[in-house]
Amino acid sequence: MRFTLVGQPNCGKSTLFNQVAGYRAETGNFAGTTVTFTETKVRVLGDVVELVDLPGTYTLLGTNPAERVVLDYLITKPVDAILNVIDATHLVQGLALTLELMELGRPMVLAINMMDEASRQGLKIDGEALGKLLGIPVLPMIASRGLGIREAFTEIWKAAREKIIASILPFKPDIEKAITEIKGKMAWGEFPVSRRAMAIKLLEGDPELSARLGGEYKNLLEEVQKHLDQLCHQSSRQAVWLIAIERQRIARELAEKVTTQGKAYLSIRDRLDDYLLHPLWGYLFLLVIISVFFGAVYGFGNLIEGPLLRLFDSLTALILSKLGSSGFLVQLLAGAIQGISGGVAIVLPYLVPFLIGLGFLEDIGYLTRIAFLMDALMHRMGLHGKAIVPFILGYGCNVPAVMSTRIMEDKRDRFLSAALATMIPCAARLAVIFGLAAFYLGPWVAVGIYFYNLLVISITGRIISSFLPKDSPGLIIEMPVYRIPTLRTVTSKAWFRVREFVFEAWPVLIIGSVVLAGMNFFSITPWLDQIFRPFTWVLGIPAEVGTPLIFGILRKELSLIMLAQAFGTTNFASVLTPEQMITFTVFVVFYIPCLATMITIKNELGWKNMALISGLSILVALIAALFLRLLFLEF
Repeated sequence: MRFTLVGQPNCGKSTLFNQVAGYRAETGNFAGTTVTFTETKVRVLGDVVELVDLPGTYTLLGTNPAERVVLDYLITKPVDAILNVIDATHLVQGLALTLELMELGRPMVLAINMMDEASRQGLKIDGEALGKLLGIPVLPMIASRGLGIREAFTEIWKAAREKIIASILPFKPDIEKAITEIKGKMAWGEFPVSRRAMAIKLLEGDPELSARLGGEYKNLLEEVQKHLDQLCHQSSRQAVWLIAIERQRIARELAEKVTTQGKAYLSIRDRLDDYLLHPLWGYLFLLVIISVFFGAVYGFGNLIEGPLLRLFDSLTALILSKLGSSGFLVQLLAGAIQGISGGVAIVLPYLVPFLIGLGFLEDIGYLTRIAFLMDALMHRMGLHGKAIVPFILGYGCNVPAVMSTRIMEDKRDRFLSAALATMIPCAARLAVIFGLAAFYLGPWVAVGIYFYNLLVISITGRIISSFLPKDSPGLIIEMPVYRIPTLRTVTSKAWFRVREFVFEAWPVLIIGSVVLAGMNFFSITPWLDQIFRPFTWVLGIPAEVGTPLIFGILRKELSLIMLAQAFGTTNFASVLTPEQMITFTVFVVFYIPCLATMITIKNELGWKNMALISGLSILVALIAALFLRLLFLEF
């Protein structure tokens, strides 16, 4: 059997998924899109069930890629039952999506999540009464604590077995008449979901569905157009809005019948936004929180990096002393050890706490507040407020950051967002920032590089947007309630991201280190260094840095791992001055995106834009790094 999780953003759907998935989840892409989904297998009452966590969506209208793939998945895939998760504190909005899902005619269970938050706000929801009104099982849940999850999966298993279909809650008579007559034209056809759902989607003007049925069911489309004209004439509104208004009306009536408002219990969480979103204090708190975050990452990584590096240096020296240092195979073995040590001693000590901290800020609800505070900066760069989404994702990885630019409706906004998001220091660049600059020069240097990065990005965005003038609309964003994340959900989320490094990036680091060792043995690297010499000469860094920078295009961590091989030591303070360390780090932060990011840009925006963004990143990297070098020379 296959169950799907469907819900609006911030409803706790992914928290529920992480509670049952553990570390066994797999992430994939929908065919023909870059929208991702997560799936796992769980055991329910003795059966092994495939569980799919679909992207968060407010509706099934298909107006953006997430909505489109959720609708297509539910229509085209063999889904045995839908587990709809809604936020108890936003019952009306959640029920509007529930009504839309019920129209599909699939077995379904409704889980009302965050019941603890509703109780704190004085809300009492009669789930049993709501279940009778909807004709489907309705269960309370607190996913963050694991409460109600077992009961929800038991009910969805029963609903799938018994094929429990939701009741039909009728719309206004004129809309119902249109739906009934359109259904009458579909009596002889075969459709993947209920005829009522197909009729409603046609009235809503679903373009893909209309195109699919245009050839075979021409009379059907004529009937649809006739009713569209009638509804529009009667109300002076499009049918899609009439149906949306009807769902909201029914959802509001349902909520009023099953909800009672008691006394709300205000706590410090309710007053936090008075300070964290304050026009002045909000930015000061942001500065403090980000500084503490990076300070904690540095403190943990610095504590571990030194001892691990010494351990691997001793191991390499022992192998070379036992086997001799002149043999080709011995040099390859030493290179492999350096690749392994780079991942263990330089990358992971900073990557793991960074991802755990990022997951904590995300789950607690602060990342959304950062988006709100940074909206003004987005407008100064000439960008839509939505651009903060790829910016935030970029701190984890530039690949999903570029993918997320699909939420931008305008090509100009997509190009500018992608170009600037690739300059955000991702988790791979984090290894360079903390493993080199912070480790040798202190954590405040790393914090300074991050803020310098934002300054350069804002200036770059301002300059580019001046050549691409356009007004940017404001940002409408839903603020999730503050929640205390559980250790399980934070570590699970961090593992999903660390696993990408362990199974994808780390092998590249090891292979790259072995290849570089072979190139060093045959004295090929000096030739590569000369290719990059114009850049290294201008920046005032040693010529040996050229080859690591070239390999860094594959994975940014490689530029630091191979730096140790290029100089023959992991004690970078003995071969680089503090000015050279900062110049090198800043250049790596900005120059050409990694190979995976460039491929994503090509898929999203085309070859021409990929070349433009790559060239722009090199230019910005040179200017940003050269400016700091000249500043150091001045003082």
